[in-house]
Amino acid sequence: MGLLLFFSISLFIIWVASLCKIFFASSSQRNDVFLTDGAAFKKRTVLLIIAHPDDESMFFTPTISYLNARGHNLYLLCLSLGNADGMGNIRKDELYRACAVLKVNLQQVKVLDHPDLQDGFGQVWNHNLLADIIEEEVSSHGIDLIITFDSHGVSGHCNHRDVHYGVCKFLSDSPQRNVEAWELVSINKLRKYSGPLDIWSSKFCTMCYRHQMVRYILNEDPKKSFLAMAQHSSQWVWFRKLFVQFSSYTYVNTLRKIK
Repeated sequence: MGLLLFFSISLFIIWVASLCKIFFASSSQRNDVFLTDGAAFKKRTVLLIIAHPDDESMFFTPTISYLNARGHNLYLLCLSLGNADGMGNIRKDELYRACAVLKVNLQQVKVLDHPDLQDGFGQVWNHNLLADIIEEEVSSHGIDLIITFDSHGVSGHCNHRDVHYGVCKFLSDSPQRNVEAWELVSINKLRKYSGPLDIWSSKFCTMCYRHQMVRYILNEDPKKSFLAMAQHSSQWVWFRKLFVQFSSYTYVNTLRKIK
């Protein structure tokens, strides 16, 4: 009983300390390393590529908040309506509401409804098609930085993974373009559901793999994750509420440069 009480109190203290680090991150120079590395500030034109409406709120809010707070020009490309349950148009509207909460310019949000890019675990997305779509977006908006999923896709969803491979295909087909690409690093389940505690693991991993261009970003306003995800009312069921509460992606993103 005494050991359990000690463990509970220790966990609570670490949890509170983690939240304090997040809330005071704006005063920390360490949180400014991504896209600067000590160099003079350069405004980037960024394309965040996701597979479904709600990906931005469940996984990428630390990155979105960071980019907006530092004046980068952010475009968001969602490659499907998320129409697996026949609610595609509803989910599209929810995405726009979530982007409004996240302060993403709605004129720079694009949602596709391509017949060959439909939501679903059994839906395989053609990487050549994805590369062509990405090429068009990069050319149209002068994109010089892409952010997307890694090869595991955080949750392992095949659509997330196909987005990653579509970006890789674009990069390999367009070596002459000066476009930088970063991927959101997938982590194991223990870290994934450790909430703000994972900021310490993320910081440690960044230090260990710094030569591989790995950076971590703290969410300076975690409440936005909840407010943004709540706009996806069709998806805002009890287990997703728990996910946003306990997911480390609410509090920190670890990004790795795609070579």
